[in-house]
Amino acid sequence: MRLPWGSRSLPADAAVTLERGERVLVHASTPDGLIVVTDRALHLPGAAPLPWHRIDRAQWDEEGLNVTATDGATHRVLVPDPGRVPEAVRERVTSSILVNRHVRLGDRGGVRLVARRLPGSDTAEWDLVFDPGLDPTDPGLRAAAEQALEDLRRTMGV
Repeated sequence: MRLPWGSRSLPADAAVTLERGERVLVHASTPDGLIVVTDRALHLPGAAPLPWHRIDRAQWDEEGLNVTATDGATHRVLVPDPGRVPEAVRERVTSSILVNRHVRLGDRGGVRLVARRLPGSDTAEWDLVFDPGLDPTDPGLRAAAEQALEDLRRTMGV
């Protein structure tokens, strides 16, 4: 699939290491280096590549990008002229999500069940994101969440 995002070749002095077969979709300059969108990951200056299935949230404002990973890590990157990077990031994160369903686990809240496509694979990885105030280590809540996940997997075929 040919994507409409412009330059796919990195400058010769780019300090970005790509995996074998990883394709650049678009990039933009930041004060600290390049932000690079590939078919497999988001490359931020000074950080390890973030595979698309590991990005929980990517929010843009007039100054740049805020990224929250599924493990809770956050990154802020100033991007004065982002070009087509915001569009590419949104498309890649969105396309990694196969299922996103919230399930109530009682009166105090629930759990969000999210299946994400692993880059370059037909395999899905599931995340259980408990609502604020719920203890994900509580055996009863965990069992209820696991049962909800099993029911959803059976229903969705994922």
